[in-house]
Amino acid sequence: MDDDQKQAQQLLGQAQMYQQQLQAFMMQKESLNMQVSELDASSKELEKSEGEVFKISGPLLLKTTKADAKKELMEKQELAKVRLKNIEKSEKKIKDKIEELKEQLQNSMSKGKGAG
Repeated sequence: MDDDQKQAQQLLGQAQMYQQQLQAFMMQKESLNMQVSELDASSKELEKSEGEVFKISGPLLLKTTKADAKKELMEKQELAKVRLKNIEKSEKKIKDKIEELKEQLQNSMSKGKGAG
């Protein structure tokens, strides 16, 4: 195996590793998007409510005020959205690295063909 082939193998290995990271980010992103949707739906339902408000805390159902429930939902939404933005930034970096590796691999392969 010559140096060009070794380099190509290394690049492919890196690309596979980045692809796995990308898949993990996409799963996290999907989970966070579902969480944000659920929080949005909960906020809308809370706005409609006029009676007593309860929240789930572990295995318990606790009575709370509408204002406290709204504040807690807003904090959870903001946290989820920040995490989502961070994942999207990381996802973009990984995609850029994969593209960079593709270019390096194409250059490596075209050099190998020219030498043969």
